[in-house]
Amino acid sequence: MITIFVYVMIVDTHAHLYLDRFDDDRDAVLTRMREAGVEAVVLPAIDLASIEQAVALSEAHADVFAMTGLHPSATEDAVDDAMATVAESCTHDQVVAIGESGLDYYWDRSFDDRQQHFFRAHIRLAIETELPLVIHNREATEDVLAILEEERSAHPQGDRLHGILHCFVDDAATAQRAWDLGFYVGIGGIVTFNNSDHDAMLQAVPLEHIVLETDAPYLAPQAERGNRNEPSFVRHVATYLADVTDYTLDEIATQTTANARAVYGLPELA
Repeated sequence: MITIFVYVMIVDTHAHLYLDRFDDDRDAVLTRMREAGVEAVVLPAIDLASIEQAVALSEAHADVFAMTGLHPSATEDAVDDAMATVAESCTHDQVVAIGESGLDYYWDRSFDDRQQHFFRAHIRLAIETELPLVIHNREATEDVLAILEEERSAHPQGDRLHGILHCFVDDAATAQRAWDLGFYVGIGGIVTFNNSDHDAMLQAVPLEHIVLETDAPYLAPQAERGNRNEPSFVRHVATYLADVTDYTLDEIATQTTANARAVYGLPELA
């Protein structure tokens, strides 16, 4: 379908703006974000140092929010005491989620048990704090969902569990299984790639289940391939979604922004 550009505010639900790839022009990146109509960006943590960095940026900018958590790759060398730091950060006003946590079976399968141990700890913390959990999943879909289901069933307040499956590239049936567990799916630049085959999934998943993301500086959308990704590029994701579905760009921006505000408890800033 042909899309008509409508300027409605959007939320980038996942971007790593604290990384050193933004050190030279971070303020300019935030300015371009605002000029592109991106009303807020949420920064996932990947290790203890990045929790502090994300929180510091959120303290300096009213439209920047932070998460607290350990990326699965960081769990290989993490100690159990690390979760105490993650938990302490949950009380910060600008911390709106726990993440990114999860499982990554792509690079190294030698510490699956540690990944799963810390993933379960993040799930339990999310239930106890009622904060959303943002999940990293790479080639571990069945284990991610099975562990979520186990932990949700085992906890007396398991129905509090909710969040986002970041960088979602599975099928519509998996998206429904995630939704049944209280999770939106995060759609980013990877679905726009020329070699992507995710259009059928995008057409089948109801817009009420979707949030938009960049994962900046990674996975720049096709229109920006080869460039560093940044929050302003989230509009390319929204435009692509409009191009391959029956939703208008206005509907996509409006609904995904409402979803992001709901899952993170964000104020209306625009």
